[in-house]
Amino acid sequence: MNSDITIYHNPACGTSRNVLGLIRNSGVEPTVIHYLETPPDRAQLERLIADLRMPVRDLLRQKGTPYAELGLDDPQLDDAALIAAMLRHPILINRPIVVTPLGTRLCRPSEQVLEILPEPQRAPFVKEDGEVVVPPAAPRG
Repeated sequence: MNSDITIYHNPACGTSRNVLGLIRNSGVEPTVIHYLETPPDRAQLERLIADLRMPVRDLLRQKGTPYAELGLDDPQLDDAALIAAMLRHPILINRPIVVTPLGTRLCRPSEQVLEILPEPQRAPFVKEDGEVVVPPAAPRG
């Protein structure tokens, strides 16, 4: 089933892989944007930030990025400077971001995606680390 769901995905990220799995477990195949290879342009990024309803700074990823080297912890930097840094270095954009007809979320932890999926989960789902997100159905008896 095709859907109106888009995931800004990094396949090297376990959380992103789990979110993609949860989307697929609801029976839909999302549009997958490998945002490190195909980063959003300024208008797309600004629209995502507005839809997320979060401060720009909260979308910045620090771990495994040039965040510190670029001095992005400077509180004097305004939103425009932070967005410019994310456009130059897409790895600074935290992930995964999922867009559905029910909303846009930064899905950290991965279970956040369940709040915006139009369809329920179809089967049990266990995250890569072994955490059960959707338990098996209880036996009927």
